Amino acid sequence: MPQDPSFAVAPPVPVTLPVAGEEAVFPIGRIFCIGRNYAAHAAEMGHDSSREPPFFFMKPNTAICPPGTDFTYPRHSSDVHHEVELVAAIGKGGSHIPVADALAHVWGYGVGLDMTLRDIQATAKSMGRPWETAKAVDGSAPVGAIHPVAETGHPVKGRIALAVNGNLKQEGDLEQMIWSIPEMIAHISQSFTLRPGDLIMTGTPSGVGPVLMGDLLEGTVEGVGSVSVKVR
Repeated sequence: MPQDPSFAVAPPVPVTLPVAGEEAVFPIGRIFCIGRNYAAHAAEMGHDSSREPPFFFMKPNTAICPPGTDFTYPRHSSDVHHEVELVAAIGKGGSHIPVADALAHVWGYGVGLDMTLRDIQATAKSMGRPWETAKAVDGSAPVGAIHPVAETGHPVKGRIALAVNGNLKQEGDLEQMIWSIPEMIAHISQSFTLRPGDLIMTGTPSGVGPVLMGDLLEGTVEGVGSVSVKVR
């Protein structure tokens, strides 16, 4: 197909995720990720587990690793960790969104993995530098199908878990999140105008750990769905 002459270069191909049970797909914009949102995970990473002010980092949509594709182990890292998370998919944009109105902006939910290059992150932390090279690399956000709110409701509790090769590694409950989804939306929207297609990764329970070539990672959130990806 010839290039549209109204563009100086070919525009990027849209990044999408499947919608559970539908032919329609969910277009992906930005991915906002909250750090240390489960007390036990904060503690295992050597941080204060109290309700500190929330902080976020971002992944581009090129980090999406959709269902049916493998996670490619980055060649410049030797210590990649799994972090299973509930993912909120934004369907209605807005800025300065009140907590009381925040859930009206959520289209649906899914399950994702924040694949983290822990060795690269440790170096960045020690030098006071950003985390992008540890968190935002291509394919670092495997996410399963998005399930509409009409199917899932707005989950506030339920088991979240991850198994590696059938062995349970992470387990917690959504009610253990320090900052709720409405609070996250309200906080993010103070600095960024949320747009339809944005995702929010809501934090991971304790038990994060390294993955190896050939591992099969299977994450689940009760009442929401699952994500499954192989490391190659």
